[in-house]
Amino acid sequence: MVTLVRLVLAVLIPALAFAEESNVQQSPRATVSLVSENAAVSPGQTVRIGLRQRLAPHWHTYWKNPGDAGSPPNIAFNLPEGVTVGEIDWPGPDRFIIGPVASYGYENEIVFPMSLSVPRDAQPGSRLLIEANADWVVCEKECIPEEGKFRLSLPVEAIARPASAVIRALFDTADERRPQALPWKASVSVGKSTLQLLVNGEGISPQSVHSALYFPESWGIVDHVAEQSLKVEKGALSLTLQKGQGFTPGTSRGLLSITDGGGQKRWFALELTPAAAAATTASETAPGLPLWQMAFFAFLGGLILNLMPCVFPVLAIKAAALAGMSGSDRREVRLSAVFYTLGVLTAFMTLALALLAVRAGGNAVGWGFQFQSPLFVAAMCWLMLAIGLNLSGVFEVGSSLAGAGQGLAQRKGHSGSFFTGLLAVLVATPCTAPFMGAAIGSALVAPALHSLLVFAMMGVGLALPFLLLGLFPAVAQRLPRPGMWMVRLRQAMAFPMYATAAWLLWVLAQQAGEAGLRMALAGTILVGLLGWLLGLGQQGVQKPWWPRSVALACCAGLIGLMVSLHSTEPAAASSRQQAATAEAYSAERLAGLRAEGKPVFINMTAAWCITCLVNERTTLSTAAVQQSMQDHDIVYMKGDWTSRDPAITAFLQSFGRDGLPFYVFYPPNKEPVVLPPVLTQAIVTGSFKQ
Repeated sequence: MVTLVRLVLAVLIPALAFAEESNVQQSPRATVSLVSENAAVSPGQTVRIGLRQRLAPHWHTYWKNPGDAGSPPNIAFNLPEGVTVGEIDWPGPDRFIIGPVASYGYENEIVFPMSLSVPRDAQPGSRLLIEANADWVVCEKECIPEEGKFRLSLPVEAIARPASAVIRALFDTADERRPQALPWKASVSVGKSTLQLLVNGEGISPQSVHSALYFPESWGIVDHVAEQSLKVEKGALSLTLQKGQGFTPGTSRGLLSITDGGGQKRWFALELTPAAAAATTASETAPGLPLWQMAFFAFLGGLILNLMPCVFPVLAIKAAALAGMSGSDRREVRLSAVFYTLGVLTAFMTLALALLAVRAGGNAVGWGFQFQSPLFVAAMCWLMLAIGLNLSGVFEVGSSLAGAGQGLAQRKGHSGSFFTGLLAVLVATPCTAPFMGAAIGSALVAPALHSLLVFAMMGVGLALPFLLLGLFPAVAQRLPRPGMWMVRLRQAMAFPMYATAAWLLWVLAQQAGEAGLRMALAGTILVGLLGWLLGLGQQGVQKPWWPRSVALACCAGLIGLMVSLHSTEPAAASSRQQAATAEAYSAERLAGLRAEGKPVFINMTAAWCITCLVNERTTLSTAAVQQSMQDHDIVYMKGDWTSRDPAITAFLQSFGRDGLPFYVFYPPNKEPVVLPPVLTQAIVTGSFKQ
């Protein structure tokens, strides 16, 4: 009844030039102004002002999360000295579905309230001039951006005066839509493709809850247009939501809108954390794969990782280690293989624990994330160079601390095998082999023990060929006898190390630009000089003071470069070279293209992923694939994950993946099709034809 009276007043009372309302910006779609809850303000008072929007029938404007399309209102103030304005106190929104697109916002008339503080030294009799520039978007079947400049002049009086009944009614309506604290206990359980919101408490019944909707504050947490299935019983309600492209495990905020049997709607603020889902079972939290399947796929992925192009440096290290075992007794061969396997497993478990620790802190990371750090990339480049110099005979492994990096991987004995396994994993992680993507993605959101088991199985797969070679003496006995060939092989194995160092320099240039490349090149000179000085010392230089002094200076220089690289800002993704036919990935752009019914092919790549680069050179950039994209009017989007990008991380995790390469094709108005990590022209063009 009260709402009806307010609407009648709003219709009957003419729009007079009250002091509580600014100039009006008018279009055929919207009439917008700046209003105040008080016609006059007093010194030291906190008063509410608001952006008032009166919309034409069937047009709507937007909430802070607009949904699949649109944009929320933005307002920038030019205020007198001492005056402050707070953020918008967003009223609860409604959902609008137009075809395959859903939006969150408001129809008819709405005020976006904000708190304004009046200075205590404001003089009665003066006026407070509030100037603002605002822009907003209004939509029906099409969306139109609008903007306006507003001037609101409020008199300052000893005693504040309220605004007219019409203006007060608008603020009262906004108050009725203000989100309240949820009086009940809420939790969320995470399934393969759904989220189930559970609310328990007294007063919940089929009579008190006629309908309910969940509005996430962040884009893409849920599928905005999908039906939200409601189930209500006495004392409990559950709302089943479809996961969106932007879903990531972690704390999420939103609103729960509940309409009772009488048609009254209320909005409740929710904050859902991972702890709220602790009561769910392992099968509910692991996205899509049972534990045995995750472990099996991880094992296959680790096994196939030995054949991936980005693992060539590891194969070189293994080849040198196998040559070193030639002529050894069976026990030594077996122990060397076992210690190598222990090194691989230790590295995998260390990475798993690091990922779980970051996940517990609320950050989204992915497989190979260490290669997103310019410091790590530079350090690996220098380490590969040092190993190459050692293999070339510039210096031999001694007890010097400066040679510890490559010495750990190249020293004789079981400790050398152990550290060779560690290094193998560090170099191998930039690529994700087939089967590994789904397993890693599932493991990173599964319970911690399941994640550790999956990573351990990956390590077993990677180490298995070398382990089998050591455990079966018949194979080990067929290794050739020691001789000069070992020296030649060792020297030849230096060149994959140099090639890897050069590749890492190129990766660093993509990440940190010319400044980072200059520092890394300076580091390579220092590493080369340091290796030469070590060789001089091992050759019996009679005056060791100057090699030692210069060596210490080299070490100090390397430390300084590492500190500088640690603080280097990653180069913007837009500055990296993109394919001529590809546009940069954007979640909003993808949503818009899908709403238009456009087919889209997405390539998620990174400079440190060699498999990604091989696929681009041999498949995606070929004339056949490019022509097929043109023939089918396919929009080609490319996401660059060379440096950490939360939007790309969220996109990968929406498919249960945490590594590269990753390719997905969106046919018009159909479910997306995930392509395998190793592409051929037939695979890509065949998916387009389907």
